[in-house]
Amino acid sequence: MASVTLTVGAAATAATLAIAAALIGGAATASQRLASGADAAALAAADVASGAVASAGSPCEVAAAVAAASGTRLDDCRFDGFVAIVQVSAAYAGITAVARSRAGPPEVAADDG
Repeated sequence: MASVTLTVGAAATAATLAIAAALIGGAATASQRLASGADAAALAAADVASGAVASAGSPCEVAAAVAAASGTRLDDCRFDGFVAIVQVSAAYAGITAVARSRAGPPEVAADDG
């Protein structure tokens, strides 16, 4: 009887650990997808705003489309000059996560000359 209890306990522990590992792995994947979605949306918005990419839509409309294509939702899109600042979100296991990104032309270093 004790060996059956031990076997059931070991199986339950192994199943719990496997589920936990799957959730952690899924969360890591979701985090990377979220960060990539934010980066891609910011880059797309900055490219449209600078004229590097022609588009019939506004920079933020393009950013929203790119975010949606990556499985995220655009929550905020604004500009500081030609620098696009975006925030995207996505849900995983009932929890909503947020990522922010910014993209634009490179900063010009001040001339110390």
